[in-house]
Order: sequence, then structure tokens, then C-alpha cells
Amino acid sequence: MSIRLRLTLLYSVILALTLIVFGSILYTTQAQSTLNELKRDLSASGDNLVRAIIRTYLDPNPRPPQPEPLAPMPFETLSGEQTFRDLREREIVRVLNADATLVASPFGGDEEALPLNDEGLQTLQSGQTWWEIASSEDGRLLVYSIPLMVDGQVVLIVQAARPLTERDRSLAALSSSLIIGGLLTTLVAFGIGWVLSGAALHPIHRITHTAQVIGNESDFSRRVDYTGPNDEVGRLATTFNSMLSRLQDAYQHVSRALSMQRNFVADVSHELRTPLTTIRGNLALLRREPPLPEEEQTDILTDLVEESDRLIRLVNTLLVLARADAGQSMRQEPVAVSSVIEEACRQARQMDKQREIVEAAQNITVVGDRDAIKQVLLTLLDNALKYAEGTITVTVEGDGEHGVICVKDSGPGIAPDMLEHVFDRFYRGDDDTAISGYGLGLSIAKALIEGQGGTIAIESQIGAGSTARIQLPLAPV
Repeated sequence: MSIRLRLTLLYSVILALTLIVFGSILYTTQAQSTLNELKRDLSASGDNLVRAIIRTYLDPNPRPPQPEPLAPMPFETLSGEQTFRDLREREIVRVLNADATLVASPFGGDEEALPLNDEGLQTLQSGQTWWEIASSEDGRLLVYSIPLMVDGQVVLIVQAARPLTERDRSLAALSSSLIIGGLLTTLVAFGIGWVLSGAALHPIHRITHTAQVIGNESDFSRRVDYTGPNDEVGRLATTFNSMLSRLQDAYQHVSRALSMQRNFVADVSHELRTPLTTIRGNLALLRREPPLPEEEQTDILTDLVEESDRLIRLVNTLLVLARADAGQSMRQEPVAVSSVIEEACRQARQMDKQREIVEAAQNITVVGDRDAIKQVLLTLLDNALKYAEGTITVTVEGDGEHGVICVKDSGPGIAPDMLEHVFDRFYRGDDDTAISGYGLGLSIAKALIEGQGGTIAIESQIGAGSTARIQLPLAPV
């Protein structure tokens, strides 16, 4: 069962229960109110009849004559009071003696006396009035019986009754109206609730549809279009869109990393295959019979050494990267930065003897791993030699708690959209395809510096060159 149907059924049931309670209270109130109104009318009418009989027989002989039991007298014989002459047709009046025998009726006939049970007769004989709802052939009757007392004895019983037919019809019509109205109201409310709950849950359906489309198409750029209030559904839509943004960034990052990794694997495979093929071919030449001349063998051995060195450099790079990924701890010892910079610059000058590398290093000591610092400096110098022209400047200074090493070039600079990815593994700029490398140098440098408790950042401006800034903690004095 869907949430929409459950919500609609829930408030439809609540509405139905409310209507049932309200209808029951209204029906009970109306029934009791009409009954009390009839009782008031009958009570007033009966009391008037009793007073009329008493006034008729207030003479020296106070006891009214006792008519023959089998010959009821008409009301005109019983009393000439105006009260008896003004009896309304809707009121039924009978006069009984103390034994509940009919004494007087409207026309003196033998009409059947009004119902009176034994309990009522005993109550009347004790001098108390009696109310009774009785059933007859024409319907139900509300009967009010009043004892007429003379000298402390009951001499007559006056009964006044009214039919309950109109009241019962009115209550039946009211009951039918309440039931039919309640059912129609519940059905209408169910329809309205179905529409409203659908409108309230529509953003959730959009979220579900968006999630299905994203799952089917892997399109994390889609968003839930919600323009309603900032309620629970609105916050859900906002949270879902925020989650999609993070998923999109993560998906793009993973896609880019996988693409770079595939390119890296292809490049490494090619680079490994080339020296291995060269080595295999040179070894085959050395095994030839008759042997090659000594000069050719020397050239072949030189090629073998160079290709072996190339393989070693590539493997060493991968081993350093694996070590950084494994989070292996690095040495933390005092390192004189100036000597490390001097060695790194000297080796860098051997890579390109035409380029000028300027050193401006203070004599400071940092805490770290000397070999790792040197490797990072060589990586930065190698990048400056590859991507920039002109002078390269290496400076060192202290800023109180850290030693700051800067490698600055005067090259074309790095675009801002590329600058934020320079430390990503396997990342290479669009213009770098003609330059050898695997996009691992800066990611390894970042891992090595951070493993020593330092930081590394690159600042660059288009046309003004780039500056790599390394911070390492100073050694205590």
C-alpha cells in the first residue's frame, strides 16, 4: 500500500469517526430535546386537567361520584371545565379510577384505556406521577399518568398521552440525513484527500523518478525541480540535490582518475615494452654466431645499460607512489636545507646545462626526511625545466615556526582550472602530451611532504610564471 493511499485512508477514517461522534451527539441531543419538550407539554396539560377535576368537585361533598365501571362517562359529564373542552386533538386523555378502570373518555365510549403496567400502577397508588412510552397499533405513545389524591388516597388517575409518530419520523429523517451526508462527505473527503496527498507527495515522486533516471543513465547532473515551501518535503528535495552535487563531483573525480589511470597504464605498458624489446633484441645480437665486432658489442651494452636505467627509474617512481599510498612512516630528523638544495640544483643543472638555476638559501634546519626532501626538489626542478623557459630561482627562509622553500620559474604559468588539479594522480595538462612523464611527480611530492608534517602549494599566474612553496617544521634550537 502506497504512502498516498495510507494517508488518504487515515484522514478519511478520522473524518468518518468524527462525523459518527458528531452525528451521534446531534441525534441524541435532538431526541432528548424533543422528548423533554413533549414531557413539558404533557405535564402542563395533565396538571391542568387535574386542577379542573378538583375545581369541579370542590363542594360540600368533595368525593366525586363513582360511575359504573362498565359505563365510562364523557368528559362533559365528568367536568364542564373549559380545560376539557379545549383538549387538542393530538392529545389523548383518559381518566381511571384507583384500580386503573376506565372512568371517563372523550365521548364516553368503551375506548381502550391507555397502557399502564403494574409498576406504574403501584407508583401512582403511592401518590407519584408516572411516565411511560408504550406501543400501540398506531405507533408509540408517550403517556403521563397523574394520581388525584383526596384525603391521602388516590381516587382518580388522569392519563395524558401524545403520539411519538412525528418525533420518530423526524428522528428517522435526521438519522438518514446524517448517515447519507456522512457517507457522501467521507467519499468527497477521500477524493479531495487523494488529490491533496498526491500534490503533497509529488516532489517525492519527482525525487524517485530522478533517482531512477540517474541510476539508469548515470547522469548526476540532473536535479529535483522543487519550487514549494521549505517544509519537510522541501528540505528533502534540497538535501537530495546537495547529495547529487557531491555525487556528481565524486563521480567526475573518479571518472577522471580512472581515465588518467587507463592512460597511465597504457603509457607505462608502452614505456616498459619499448626498453624490454630493445633489451631483448640487443641480447639476441650478443648471442649471434659468429660474434659481432667488439665496437658493436660495446654499443649494444651501452644501450642495455641505458634501457635498464630507464626501467629502474620507472619502477622506482611506482615504488615511491606505492609507499606513499601505504602510509609508511618517514624519518623525522634535523635536515640542513641549504646542503640539500645545493645537491638538487647541481643535479638539475646536469639535465639542462644551458639553463640558469639560482640558489638563495638561508642556513636553516628543518625536521624531516633528507632523501624525501631532495626527491621533491628534483621533481619541482625537473618540472620547471620541462614547462618553463628562463631562470629558475630556489629560495629558503624561515617564518618563525616553519622553513619555507620556494622554487620559482618564469614560464607561461598554469590556468586556474588546471591549477586545482596539479596534485591529482595521473593528471597532466592538455598541452603536456608532447612532454614525457606520467603525471605522478607532483602527487608523489605532495604525499612525501605531508608525510613529514609539512605542506606544499603551487601559485601561478598566466604569463608570470609559477612558484612551488614547501613548508616544513623548523628543528628546535
